Amino acid sequence: MTDRSFARDNLAAGTLDVARLVLGALLIRGSGPGRRVARIVEVEAYVGDDDLASHAHLGRTKRNAVMFGPPGVAYVYLVYGMYHCLNIVTEASGRPAALLVRAVEPVEGEAEMRLARIRSSLSGPNRSATADADRRRRQIEGLPASRLASGPGLVCAAFSIDRSDDGIDMCDGNSDLRLEAAPPGDGPLTVVTGPRIGIGYAPEPWLSQPWRFVVTGSAAVSGRGRNATNRREATS
Repeated sequence: MTDRSFARDNLAAGTLDVARLVLGALLIRGSGPGRRVARIVEVEAYVGDDDLASHAHLGRTKRNAVMFGPPGVAYVYLVYGMYHCLNIVTEASGRPAALLVRAVEPVEGEAEMRLARIRSSLSGPNRSATADADRRRRQIEGLPASRLASGPGLVCAAFSIDRSDDGIDMCDGNSDLRLEAAPPGDGPLTVVTGPRIGIGYAPEPWLSQPWRFVVTGSAAVSGRGRNATNRREATS
């Protein structure tokens, strides 16, 4: 079997360039019959400690320490006490930068992703009230595959990602959570960029930086992204 692990050296480049390389790559959880695989179709860049939208702008903390480490590791954090978010650390050690994985398009293991979404919805801090549980289950069971992981919290729910994955080496082909290069034969992607989402706390110019990267035409792109006016196009 050919090792298609994502090259760490590619992730060590400038984050805005890496964003285009990561789009189309595969996010993989596990192996064997329960393996889950999806194509990355939307990311956001957070670059350096001068980026006032980044967790790193206040310096190194216990929460964000992974961002200061080597490229290719996972930075996972919890927001609102409910939703986990997956980031891929980029650039050289000591330079805090990462790509938030906002949306992925299922390729393999759709049933496992759907079950993981249901488990996440009905347990822990995300649990629904008893009267609402059946409705939530039916809603997730009826979702098209493309909408199972169409947002950063949904990516983590579909792939069972939580804080225990913080720091995992995603460039190691033996990791339970890992990246693989885009399959051979995949054509070039058309990518649009626009402002990042959910960073209203950040001042300009950070608020409007076009550091969100989206594969055009993917039904898996997060809800607001499908109708957003993007600022420029590029082909990679």
